[in-house]
Amino acid sequence: MGLFKWIANYDNNRSLKKLEKIASKIEALSEKYEKMTDDELKAQTPALKERLAAGETLDDILPDAYAVVREASSRVLHMRHFHVQLLGGIVLHQGRISEMRTGEGKTLVSTLPAYLNALTGENVHIVTVNEYLAKRDAEWMGKIHKFLGLTVGVVYANQDPEEKRLAYQADITYGTNSEFGFDFLRDNMVRDKKDLLMRGLSFAIIDEVDSILIDEARTPLILSGPSGESSEQYVTACKFAKSLKDTDVEIDEKKKAINLTESGIAKAERFYRLNNLADVENTDINHNINNAIRARFMMHRDNNYIVRDGEVFIVDEFTGRVMVGRRYSDGLHQA
Repeated sequence: MGLFKWIANYDNNRSLKKLEKIASKIEALSEKYEKMTDDELKAQTPALKERLAAGETLDDILPDAYAVVREASSRVLHMRHFHVQLLGGIVLHQGRISEMRTGEGKTLVSTLPAYLNALTGENVHIVTVNEYLAKRDAEWMGKIHKFLGLTVGVVYANQDPEEKRLAYQADITYGTNSEFGFDFLRDNMVRDKKDLLMRGLSFAIIDEVDSILIDEARTPLILSGPSGESSEQYVTACKFAKSLKDTDVEIDEKKKAINLTESGIAKAERFYRLNNLADVENTDINHNINNAIRARFMMHRDNNYIVRDGEVFIVDEFTGRVMVGRRYSDGLHQA
């Protein structure tokens, strides 16, 4: 075990030394950019784009790009990136996770790789957990990017399609994970290219990555049109479910599954006037019953979901947040 620990520490220390070298280069450029006027500093954006067009890579121009953002932030927001924030910015650009505690300036750190990757002309997405943060960060951190000549947009639920399309045309676009996800799904349903909202997927910075890629990912994003089926079937199944007792259903909490017991099946056959509930022609009835008893015995109001203005909203079981725009699938939401 001692050997494994030594190898792990050696690899970690070697990686940190590489990051420190890059961060030191950025800090060494500080004096150069501090002496520039605002116009000279703004002119660095087209200059850096020219270097990329001439064949240099993003890694080649990273020290200069980060030093430019650092100086712009100091002038526009009166906030200067600390050494550890430069390290975090380098790590994010490399596609890795930078763990920072609350108050250590994660939002400011994101401006570094966002600016650098936007220089390619491709859209950069900054993914947050709620609309308030998306709008706040777009306005707040967006001042740095706008000062340097880049455009900034923000996407949110119930936004005018044309306004949203313009937001995606910006160099840097802020939004929530669910909104980006739904817009991706919508783009895969359009019939004409002119109706597309997004302009490609190139580089994304994810805030609270554990929440978005683990907790939020447990609830699938589902986008569909109306089924056209009569809502009467849900009402009928609901009436049946309300007539059942606890002994009529069998719940497997571990598998989150529910089934009718023999007494429950007998009641279903009497209620629906069927000879055999298991017959193939009764598949739809079985499906509706299953959703109805699940809604009746397993889904609890103000715990799994809330009802607001006659509409059902799912509650995230991990964060307790109300997930606007999310729906249970396969008829469970209606049930």
